[in-house]
Amino acid sequence: MTKSKGRPVRIAISGAAGQISYSLLFRLIGGDLLGPDQPVALQLLETSAALPQLEGVAMELQDCASPLLSSLSCHDDPEQAFLDADVVFLVGARPRSAGMERGDLLASNAEIFSAQGRALNRVASRDVRVLVVGNPVNTNTLIALRNAPDLSPQNFSGMTRLDHNRAMSLIARQLGCRTDEISGVMIWGNHSTTQFPDLHHAHAQGLPALDQLPLRWYEETLIPTVRQRGAEIIRVRGKSSAASGANAALAQMRDWIHGIPENGWTSMAVLSAGQYGISPGLVYSFPVRVNDGHWQIVEGLDVHPDAEAGIRASETELLGERDLIRHLLPD
Repeated sequence: MTKSKGRPVRIAISGAAGQISYSLLFRLIGGDLLGPDQPVALQLLETSAALPQLEGVAMELQDCASPLLSSLSCHDDPEQAFLDADVVFLVGARPRSAGMERGDLLASNAEIFSAQGRALNRVASRDVRVLVVGNPVNTNTLIALRNAPDLSPQNFSGMTRLDHNRAMSLIARQLGCRTDEISGVMIWGNHSTTQFPDLHHAHAQGLPALDQLPLRWYEETLIPTVRQRGAEIIRVRGKSSAASGANAALAQMRDWIHGIPENGWTSMAVLSAGQYGISPGLVYSFPVRVNDGHWQIVEGLDVHPDAEAGIRASETELLGERDLIRHLLPD
């Protein structure tokens, strides 16, 4: 993606009238993703039923009088919303309703993300970056990319940056340091309760994090807190974690576009080619570096036996999810 002060970068967002998008959109026109001089064209996608709410969001965006907002359009057709898009946030997904089986949820979202994948394949920029935010993130990412055969897997990632951020925040609070003094945190696996937050390569203030943290706190507090944080926020707030989700989406996309400092990494759900023994063809969260806009799984790290068990458990869950929707995946 080439940025230019003259040419607007086309940013498409699905589920654009929802809570996460509401927290994201105003930061996009404020330059938080691409900088204070880069114009953006917003192409917003919603269901037909939600178009009136989306029009209200569009009115608010216009009322901000942002000099970076080059154009703004609202759509209920993904091909119109994704036309020539450079950056795409797939935020909209069907939530799980009372009594719904997980297989039904996966199948319902498979219909949404397969249609969006086909639309991206037909009309998006060939250098597009597609970040899937809507749950179940990993499998939705797999569905979208499998339905976009003319795009590369490099064009897609699923968001596990929120889990990564949650782990960093917990470490910082426990040690009384800043989050920018922490590095080497990893989230393995699924964006679910089987994910494994791995601190075995993490450092805080230049020293190994696990030399400074009680092992019991790591195993009994940090891991379950990161895994259950979304549900706990819903329990306490009565709503899902919208602002922190938008912040994580922005951070993951920013790293994807601008790169990550040398020797650093973040966590992203990307297509496995067999690294660390993970089944090829799964979208799985790995430690990832980004150079020149391309993600690359960090290879060759020693995996602690405790992490290995968590890595395999999450792989098993993702294999089960893929089996449930396999008949909906193109060959």
